[in-house]
Amino acid sequence: MSILFLGNLGATEIILILAVILLMFGGKKIPELMRGLGNGIREFNDAKSNVKSEIEKGMKEKPSDTEGK
Repeated sequence: MSILFLGNLGATEIILILAVILLMFGGKKIPELMRGLGNGIREFNDAKSNVKSEIEKGMKEKPSDTEGK
């Protein structure tokens, strides 16, 4: 499993990282953090889709006659 900035982490390292996170934030805070992360990812994907549709819409529009004058 290779994640962008984490390099080649094995299962032991991933388990250790998750254990440290659990100790730092506690069991009650982790669901809140994951919900916030999920909402952030959803908002990012929505914004990305909106930008993509705007670009495609702009490419389909016929250029106006005033551009060449």
